[in-house]
Amino acid sequence: MAIRYGVQADSEDECAEGLARLVDAGMVPVMLPTLLTDRRWLARAVPAPTTKAPAEESGRGPGMSG
Repeated sequence: MAIRYGVQADSEDECAEGLARLVDAGMVPVMLPTLLTDRRWLARAVPAPTTKAPAEESGRGPGMSG
């Protein structure tokens, strides 16, 4: 499942400000303010990628000897 956050505004400046607030909250912009055919402005952002700890290669749980 992909999580996306969108900003919809009446002007490019409002849309850019909304996108900047998402970036300040840790999001990554994936679509800069764009004027749509119905005269709305739209921008999108996604959560910043996180790094996960590498999985153990032995296949055994913690504390088990092999």
